[in-house]
Amino acid sequence: MELLYRSLLQFRDKFVQAAAQYDGISRNNHELQQTIDDYSAFITDANNQRLWAELNPGDVQELHPLVMQLRDISARCVAIMEKYRALKLLHGGDDRHEYFHHIEASIEKEFGSFTVTADSKMLLIGSGAFPMTPLLIAKRTGAEVIGIDIDREAVDLGRKVVERLGPYLPIRLENVPLERLHDIGTVTHIIISSTVSVKYELLDLLHEATQPEVVVAMRYGNGLKALFNYPMEEVDDGKWQLNETTVRPGHVFDVALYRKAPAPAPAREVLR
Repeated sequence: MELLYRSLLQFRDKFVQAAAQYDGISRNNHELQQTIDDYSAFITDANNQRLWAELNPGDVQELHPLVMQLRDISARCVAIMEKYRALKLLHGGDDRHEYFHHIEASIEKEFGSFTVTADSKMLLIGSGAFPMTPLLIAKRTGAEVIGIDIDREAVDLGRKVVERLGPYLPIRLENVPLERLHDIGTVTHIIISSTVSVKYELLDLLHEATQPEVVVAMRYGNGLKALFNYPMEEVDDGKWQLNETTVRPGHVFDVALYRKAPAPAPAREVLR
């Protein structure tokens, strides 16, 4: 445990320092990008995952405050790193880093057996400043894609990235909360980003707002991956059913697919 604890403290301190350097331009991003890449490698390392799984409940409880700090600051740093990547692209360059590789490699099979087609309409909650998921899905399937984010700066940058990389693609990015998205009832597929802290509250809200056949892909992380992602939670089985779970050892997050629970059959009237 001592080795894990020291490593996590070092990552926390690096994240805090790197996040404090964000100034809205692209020249100070190297340290943050390197820290994110190193953290991704740490999270996906099989030996580290084994050490974490072997911790006793008391050790896990002792580490809990640090885990919460790391989860929050790493999510903030991922958002900042996407802004750096967007800024660099818009100023004539682009970098491929390990974290982005993990995200891009996972998009292909995001919905498992629930295929996205040109007739689909997809929503990404937490689209960020470099909207890779909307760009890749719209380009490869022709589906209409909506991205929403509560960070106005991220949405403004994301729109510029889409204009640069796919101005012809059916992508719309909005700086609105989920409950104010006017066409939510027509969405067929939804992805909720792993760094969205209130994703299960949003899933509950989606039950009434969406059509019966909607599919929700929830990005999450349990175990050691919970240091970089918000973990899976129990759901109201009267509203949602866990349909598939894709656990990927070499990726920074896993995916849970939810479908709406069948409506209860109406009670039969007893004939007398």
